[in-house]
Amino acid sequence: MYLRFLLIITLIFTLSPLVAAVQEKTVEYSVDGIVHEGFMAYDDAVTGKRPGILVVHEWKGISDHVRESCRKLAELGYLAFAADIYGKGVRPETSAEAAKLSGSYKKDRPGLRGKVIAGLEEMKKQELVAADKTAAIGYCFGGTTVLELARSGAAVAGVVSFHGGLDSPTPEDAKNIRAKVLVLHGAIDPHVPDSEVAAFIKEMRDAKVDWQLVHYGDAVHSFTSKAAGNDPGQGSAYHELTANRSWKAMKSFFKELFAKQ
Repeated sequence: MYLRFLLIITLIFTLSPLVAAVQEKTVEYSVDGIVHEGFMAYDDAVTGKRPGILVVHEWKGISDHVRESCRKLAELGYLAFAADIYGKGVRPETSAEAAKLSGSYKKDRPGLRGKVIAGLEEMKKQELVAADKTAAIGYCFGGTTVLELARSGAAVAGVVSFHGGLDSPTPEDAKNIRAKVLVLHGAIDPHVPDSEVAAFIKEMRDAKVDWQLVHYGDAVHSFTSKAAGNDPGQGSAYHELTANRSWKAMKSFFKELFAKQ
């Protein structure tokens, strides 16, 4: 009986580092004198520095969906940092408010780039991040944002847009892109018309970017977000199969980017 007790205690202490290994915390940082509030997740069972993945939120700000994505990235061995584009406490509650705020940033691409670059730099300051091994992903508004990060010429290995907008008021900026680009797109997304997709393809080709575009046949906008509901007739809806396929595509992309880590 005593030996059995010792064995149980030994197993508990042996396995405990594997339980609840993902750590998370809020990170405040300043952009132009304004406090922003990011979210960070990492696995404390991983030793040493690891690639950092910047995650950019949808139009209502950092959400449960974004935080869960950060946790899943941490489980894969990355440090995930959700950038706050809007600023601490600025969280639109309605779609109308979100459309107005996100639209103001889409009209000010230099300002949008400044915000996402600030988030990237904050992530690179984290002691667990290998600053020369970074990438970025974004959802909806965040997908647009990480493409702007790439167009800025930022030194990231790659960017991934999940159901993001693809338009650019200055397509010639694609010549600045140093990152590999992966766009995961709902083929029947009414918010990103075929003309916008075609213009994006031309933009990438003209700039000779290393790019990939995946069309998911039955998916509309927001296909990764359960909060979007399940009615594609609304133009935005969760699509479980596409959500899983797109996540696998991202993982394969990162495996290529960080093959020598």
